[in-house]
Amino acid sequence: MLINRIGDLGLAIGICAIFLTFKTLDYVVVFAMTPKAINCNFNFLCFDFDRLTLISFLLFWGAIGKSAQIGLHVWLPDAMEGPTPVSALIHAATLVTAGIFVLVRCSIIFENSHVLLIISFFGALTAFFASTVGLVQNDMKRVIAFSTCSQLGYMSFCASLSHFSIAFFHLANHALFKALLFLSAGCVIHGICDEQDMRKMGGLLKTLPLAYTMILIGSLALVGFPFLTGFYSKDAILEVALSKHNFAGNLAHFLGVCAAFCTSFYSFRLIFLVFVNETNSFKSYFKVAHDAPILMCFPLFFLAAGAIGFGFLSRDFVIGLGSPFFGASLFYNTKDFNLIDSEFLPAVMKNIPFFCTLLGFMLSVVLINCFNISKRKVFSLKMSSLYQKLYIFLTQKWHCDQILNELGAIRLMNFGYTATFKLMDKGIIEILGPSGFTFNVQGASYQFSKLQNGFVANYALFFSVALLFFLLCFCFSIFQLSLFTINNSVVALVFSYFLFSFFVIS
Repeated sequence: MLINRIGDLGLAIGICAIFLTFKTLDYVVVFAMTPKAINCNFNFLCFDFDRLTLISFLLFWGAIGKSAQIGLHVWLPDAMEGPTPVSALIHAATLVTAGIFVLVRCSIIFENSHVLLIISFFGALTAFFASTVGLVQNDMKRVIAFSTCSQLGYMSFCASLSHFSIAFFHLANHALFKALLFLSAGCVIHGICDEQDMRKMGGLLKTLPLAYTMILIGSLALVGFPFLTGFYSKDAILEVALSKHNFAGNLAHFLGVCAAFCTSFYSFRLIFLVFVNETNSFKSYFKVAHDAPILMCFPLFFLAAGAIGFGFLSRDFVIGLGSPFFGASLFYNTKDFNLIDSEFLPAVMKNIPFFCTLLGFMLSVVLINCFNISKRKVFSLKMSSLYQKLYIFLTQKWHCDQILNELGAIRLMNFGYTATFKLMDKGIIEILGPSGFTFNVQGASYQFSKLQNGFVANYALFFSVALLFFLLCFCFSIFQLSLFTINNSVVALVFSYFLFSFFVIS
């Protein structure tokens, strides 16, 4: 909630900037008036910014928080403590997809701004970062959560390359197989006494055949196995990135391919640790392990069917060139022919993601399943210093949590204690508030009462000093009034002032 508030701040300011620029928040009106706002400046925090660039940056700031881009991603893996149906809804339908939807829906604003390079960098780095961290996670749901973070990076940098329809297509495809993965993981967790640690599973292939089938289908769709749903959108994203022929496209393609390799590794690692490898579970857990009842499995069949065939059935009319599927909802750059160029890439370049997927599968077989390989050799490899340093670095999530805690959370908490609590709550509010006012009046009364000591000489001294002070004030007032015309009202005012001073002294 707190991390999302940071993103919501940028989103709220961006909405205000849209209203100040276009005097409305209606999508149709804003998009129609966007060409009129090109190259118009906007004064923000005493600086002049391009209006559309500032609006786009603020909207993307909100998307960073909502869609868990790197920097504000820490809430996503920590939100895995909820039930798996809630996780499926969060990752497939509601929260994490909201930021990407804003990018896609406001495509004409982003297309006419200068922040697309920043978005492509954030998206590509998020895809690579989350996929590498997912390699070493042991919580079953946390692996799938980092997978979501990685796929959101794909969608983000695809939108930054001006292919908003492909980003939305991958968003829809991802919802199908990610919901399937989460609900299938819920069936496994429910069937093995609520155990989520994959190191305490294994050997569940024969015990949970239905859950294994569903997770296998979802994992194959996730890694982009040919002719499944993820293949059509994920490969399309990488192809248009490669056909962009600029720095942003090349960077996005390279990091996206590396993320595809890592995705394949941790997806098959999950399958091996949970289902294929020898069991490492408690005997009491393994004896009561069971597949989910038909009522829980019924939604999985529909999601599995979508994960298998939705991409093949919908690709041409969703992202086909000149397709009227989205109508005026998305912006199409008629001068951009990257989608056509991507169709004529060499076959070797097109199949790079598939080769990386196979490489990730084989590496998971070697390191996790150890199929026909000496376990002693694998153990010696895992005990090497380089492997251990890399493992610790990835386990600590690139030290992102540590950096955010030390540079952000701890400093903010110290500031909150010293500034807002000690200075304001315990300081200004208590001094000027009812309790402070009462305390100060009591203290002043006590100090003033010390003057009443009963000595006539002291009273005469106080009286003389006060009389001298008020006479000097009276003379000074008369001197000032002599410089101007003295009328009756001024004389009456001076006399009243002197009379009041006399009564005060007495």
